[in-house]
Amino acid sequence: MQLAYKILVTNDDGYEAKGLLSLIKALRELDDVEITVVAPASEKSACGHSLTIIRPLRFVGVEDNFFKLDDGTPSDCVYLALSTIFVDSKPDLLISGINRGSNMGEDITYSGTAAGAMEGVLHGIASIAISQVMDFTNPDGDFTLAQEAIKKLVTKIREGSFPLPEREFLNVNIPPDIDSSDNKGAKIEVTYAGYRLYANDSHLHRNPRGEEYYWLGTHPLNFSARIGKEGISDYEAIEAGNISITPIQLDMSAYKSMSVLKDWIEEQ
Repeated sequence: MQLAYKILVTNDDGYEAKGLLSLIKALRELDDVEITVVAPASEKSACGHSLTIIRPLRFVGVEDNFFKLDDGTPSDCVYLALSTIFVDSKPDLLISGINRGSNMGEDITYSGTAAGAMEGVLHGIASIAISQVMDFTNPDGDFTLAQEAIKKLVTKIREGSFPLPEREFLNVNIPPDIDSSDNKGAKIEVTYAGYRLYANDSHLHRNPRGEEYYWLGTHPLNFSARIGKEGISDYEAIEAGNISITPIQLDMSAYKSMSVLKDWIEEQ
């Protein structure tokens, strides 16, 4: 008898997020899949690859095989799921998402969605982070293309193998959901992470007592290609209306700079 294919799901938008529920719905359409969801109890966007080590954490059951982690991050969710729920055998695959908003370029370093996948590959589990580029004038969003893409990827991995070596994960971005019918011809492009162009955007407000407080703003999606790199960036694929899939490695060593640094250290 064939065992069910075990998938651990998390996200950073919180356990009630439409993207997460859309992901669960899509995965349940696949045959012989056993889904376990461990997601943050509240939104943890831009929390990065953070673990909670200064206070206790608590699982709260939502439904069968679905838990929210009280004040936990995506990394907490994966870490604790593997050390409690999956003690005897690891999941076959981890999926983090579907995030509401893009995770491209250096935004990956901020991303709680990407961090969930990072935590997975640290523990030797094939992992995918998937994000939906949003038209934020639409408060709900349409995750139809993302659902179809993740089903295709899961099926391909399940029937073959995960395409990356250890400590690398797939970072998937889906083109904007302005009109899902426009994306019917979207193809999958293998990309590299482009350069994100940032600006310091903060908004000053005052409470009724006149005390100042700030909201950090949402930067416009401005990117550039990396000079001298072959292929296309994640942003270029999205701008063309296609699905971007980028292999991300956790090794951040700047190998090309090591000899330069050694010479600099040894300079008299």
